[in-house]
Amino acid sequence: MDEQPVPGSSGPTGPGPADADRPAAEAPRGRVYPGGGAARYFEVGLRARVGLTVSDRDTAQAVGSGDVPVLGTPQLLALAETASVAATARRLPSGMTTVGAVVSVEHLAPTPVGRTVSALASLTGVRGRRLYFDVSVTDGATVVARGRIERVLVDRRSFVAGAFADR
Repeated sequence: MDEQPVPGSSGPTGPGPADADRPAAEAPRGRVYPGGGAARYFEVGLRARVGLTVSDRDTAQAVGSGDVPVLGTPQLLALAETASVAATARRLPSGMTTVGAVVSVEHLAPTPVGRTVSALASLTGVRGRRLYFDVSVTDGATVVARGRIERVLVDRRSFVAGAFADR
């Protein structure tokens, strides 16, 4: 298993992958290339771990997701997504990126200011351009959260252009 500690930007170059079996109406934004898929670049088992020491700015009170001084769920989700990005970052083809598509996370335990949490993302599946991760967030031996994140491999330039195009 290849565990990546931090996001990087190097990796193989070449044309981006396609998601040939996905109906056009369901295809995420971004250029779709003929042939191949994300499995050309990523294998199941890639992992990354990132940490965060909870500060006042990370609390539910500060981010508006509640009125308690503990790690807010939006910050927890951001940490889990950061881990999923880091797991594949060093293998991204030139000009490509991944974007979040689906997140399902259970926030199981509160984490007060001053504690350090660790998010681990493990790539568990690849289908077409879709990448599937299991994620867990822990505070020492306590499981703070667990769930799944789905990301999609896209051409960065086309994706950004599509986001700013007239609708």
